[in-house]
Amino acid sequence: MAQNHEDMAAELHEEFNERIPNRGTDLAGGYIEKPSLDQKRELAISDSETGPTPDGEEPNEHEKQTLRRIGENLPASAFMIAIVELTERFTYYGAQGLFQNYVNNAEDGSDGQKGLGMGHQAAFGLNLFFQWFCYVTPILGAIISDQYLGKYKTILIFCCIYWLGLLILWTTSLPVALENGAGLGGYVTALVVIGFGTGGIKSNIAPLIADQYQRRTMAIKTETSGERVIIDPAITYQRIYMVFYWCINVGALSLMATPFLEKYEGFWTAFLLCFCMFNVGIAILIIRRKSYVIRPPQGQIITDAFKAIGMMIRTRTLDGAKPSWRAEHGKTGNVAWDDHFVEELKRALRACKVFVFYPIFWVCYGQFSSNFVTQASQMQVHGMPNDFMQNFDPLSILIFTPILEKILYPFLRKRGIELRPIVRITIGFWLAALCMAYAAIVQKLIYSAGPCYEHPRECPAGLSADNKKLPNNVHVAVQTPAYVFIGVSEIFISVTGLEYAYTKAPPSMKSFVQSLYLFTNAFGSAISEGFVPVAKDPKFLWMYTGIAVAAFITGCLFYGLFHHYDAQEEAMYALDRDVPVLSLPAQQQAEKPADKEVDAK
Repeated sequence: MAQNHEDMAAELHEEFNERIPNRGTDLAGGYIEKPSLDQKRELAISDSETGPTPDGEEPNEHEKQTLRRIGENLPASAFMIAIVELTERFTYYGAQGLFQNYVNNAEDGSDGQKGLGMGHQAAFGLNLFFQWFCYVTPILGAIISDQYLGKYKTILIFCCIYWLGLLILWTTSLPVALENGAGLGGYVTALVVIGFGTGGIKSNIAPLIADQYQRRTMAIKTETSGERVIIDPAITYQRIYMVFYWCINVGALSLMATPFLEKYEGFWTAFLLCFCMFNVGIAILIIRRKSYVIRPPQGQIITDAFKAIGMMIRTRTLDGAKPSWRAEHGKTGNVAWDDHFVEELKRALRACKVFVFYPIFWVCYGQFSSNFVTQASQMQVHGMPNDFMQNFDPLSILIFTPILEKILYPFLRKRGIELRPIVRITIGFWLAALCMAYAAIVQKLIYSAGPCYEHPRECPAGLSADNKKLPNNVHVAVQTPAYVFIGVSEIFISVTGLEYAYTKAPPSMKSFVQSLYLFTNAFGSAISEGFVPVAKDPKFLWMYTGIAVAAFITGCLFYGLFHHYDAQEEAMYALDRDVPVLSLPAQQQAEKPADKEVDAK
């Protein structure tokens, strides 16, 4: 296998030398630059003289410039995995969306259903801890998957851990448990156990759904209309993760049910609903197990990756871990990898550089399940639970995802405009900044209205005749655009992050690179912890304003540093040419139940 990788790497090197004489390197690993306009024109003329490429074969340069590009439909097994993720996210969001109220609400039920009575700041801090922990644990799940058990078995094990955490959360939230002081201990224990469970699932399920798609290179296809098009795997991966994220947000609509169960029946009924839905997901995962394309673990692959990175650091060159470079420079000792693996590793390092900026986005994103809930409680909700407004985030994603996938992106492609990853991520940062700026405007409206102005629900004038705390006179509907802005920003930045982590990772390290992407969320939660002292009235206004400015500046810096990466996408995809393109019968076979595992390379 290693020799095949060496031969393929050599062929790629020769092909690029022949067809693209002007090569360039950058700090991320020396990927080949796109040819100049004149070179492209010469190649296109040369290719056009050879005639059209047959269906199923890779297009030539002329066809790449002139033919429309499309994606393929998702395999049936990919949809099953998406449904499993839907049930897990239903559980996660349905429960986590109530944690703010569960911790904040008074033990005597004076401001809603009986909770733990720890106040807003404690609720905000524990919520941030939970978010942080859920995005640290994916690294553990990734190591177990890539080196020992594989994605499917790892997901199944962590589902069992998750199940136990949900059971603890539900039983300790029962009225009898709260009355006997078991609520806080059970809640903290459940946070830790659920954090382990969801983390192990997160790092593996996103790569597993993309593993179901087998094509790795472009191919010519003739449509029924007679139009010749290019099947582009990059577009298909974008589609896979759009569908995946869409299903995640169908699950997130659990927040349309759980807040009402909380409000009228108690927290325990909402947690029970989440527990039951999670059992449905486990059942689907087990029953459909023979239909999945499963890639086996690759032994000490992560250890090898760190050894290779260590060699790069010691030799002060990204090629320093290549066997060919070591032989050329008289370095003794054999290594367990080939040149091609090092090229894949360099590509993964580039993705990690892109992810460095993500924590700022996650700071913005984290507000909608914590401080936005508090903001809603400061306004007139007219009988609606204050945490119900969170549903406008997934609803906006469900509405705008098909608009982008079916209308906007195809419209732009027909006109030769492709929104490549770096551009999409930049748009996401700017939309997140817009969300936070709008939240600051809403907070200003709240502080400008009575009865309590800058101290909502905390003044004598804000008490009703039956001694209930009253909000300020602002309708909660004005908060809706903030959820829409953050939802659309997720489509651009979060979906693209999942896609980027998968397509830039070595085939045997998909889960690990995915876990590094998810780890940026943990950094975002850690940064948000610094806002806890100012997450109170009347400082909310300036907190939102500061985050908005930070997100906008981050988007500008991000584009300035990385926009040239978009021009090198095809060169990076070329590294996956060693993975064969499956014919239609082979793709159909991959979707059939199979007992054999598919090798990653």
